[in-house]
Amino acid sequence: MLRRLSVQPRSFPLHSPFGISRGVKTAADVVTVELEQAGCVGRGESVPYARYGESVAAVIAQVESLRDELAAGMGRDELQARLGAGAARNALDAALWDLESTLTRVPVHSQLARPPHRPLETAITVVIDTPQAMAKAAASIADAGLIKIKVDAEDPIARIEAVRSAAPAARLIVDPNESWTIDILRETQDALVRLKVDLLEQPLPADADEALRGFVSRIPICADESCHTSSDLSSLLGRYQAINIKLDKTGGLTEAWRLLRAARAEGFIVMVGCMVCSSLGIAPALEIAREAEFIDLDGPLWLANDYPDGVRLQGGMLMPTSPGFWGG
Repeated sequence: MLRRLSVQPRSFPLHSPFGISRGVKTAADVVTVELEQAGCVGRGESVPYARYGESVAAVIAQVESLRDELAAGMGRDELQARLGAGAARNALDAALWDLESTLTRVPVHSQLARPPHRPLETAITVVIDTPQAMAKAAASIADAGLIKIKVDAEDPIARIEAVRSAAPAARLIVDPNESWTIDILRETQDALVRLKVDLLEQPLPADADEALRGFVSRIPICADESCHTSSDLSSLLGRYQAINIKLDKTGGLTEAWRLLRAARAEGFIVMVGCMVCSSLGIAPALEIAREAEFIDLDGPLWLANDYPDGVRLQGGMLMPTSPGFWGG
C-alpha cells in the first residue's frame, strides 16, 4: 500500500464580515488535505483556530509530521493515537473516511448504518452589529426556522429583541462566545424566556464555567468551547444541558461519532456546529447533523465562492452536497 499526501493552505474570502465577541473574520483560512491511493483520492478540510492555539502553519506541520506513516497505510484508529484532537487530525480523519469510501465504493453514511442524506434545517447566523443592523439582517432571513444571534456583554438583550421583532416565528440560539459573566446570565434570564430563546451557547468563558454548577437556568445552556471530546462530558454534567459538536474540536468524524453516542447516554441535548469553512469542511459534519436537535452548519453560506457542488440553502433548508463530493 502506498499513498501520496498533499496538504496546502487555502483562503476563501467572505461576502460579508463575520463578527463575534472576540473579533471579525473576512476570510475562511483553511487547511486542505488529499490522500491518493490506487488512483482514488480522499479529501478533508479543517479550520485552524487561534482560540485553541492553532495556526495554519502549525496545522500543516502536524499533518506533515505523519507523512511517512500515512504513505505506509496509517488508518483512523492509529491516527487517533498519534494526534490529539484539533484541526490537523480533523483534516486527516476526513480524508481517510473519504478515501475508504472511494476505495470500497461504500458511502460513509452506509458505513455508519445511516440512510442517505436529506435536507436539514440549519441555523442562519446574525452577527454582532447595532440592533438596527441586526434587525435588518434578521428581516432578510425572517423565513428561516432557526436563527443564531451573536452577542457580547454590551446590551445583549437589545440585540436579541431587535432580531426577535424582525423574525417573530423563528427558533433562536443566542451565542455570547464566552463574553458573559455569571451576573449577566442571572440578569438576562427573564428576558431570554420572554424572547423565547431556545438555546444559550457558551455564555461564560470555558475556564470560568464552574460558576454554572448549581445555577438553574431557565434556558438550556450549551457547551461549545468547554466541550471538545467525549472525555470532557463527565465534567460538564451539572453545568450544561447541551453540547455543541464541532469536528475541528473533536479532531474529526471518528471522535465526533464517539462523542455523539456518549452525549446521548448522558442525556445531553446535541447541537452540531462548525467554523466558517467551505462545504468540504461541512460534508463530514452532516453525518452527525442528522442526529442533532440543533444544527448550525451555515459556514459555507458566508463564502463569496464555495465549491460548486457543495451545500446550498433552499427554502430555509440546507441541501446536502452533490453525490460524490465527499464520502461517496
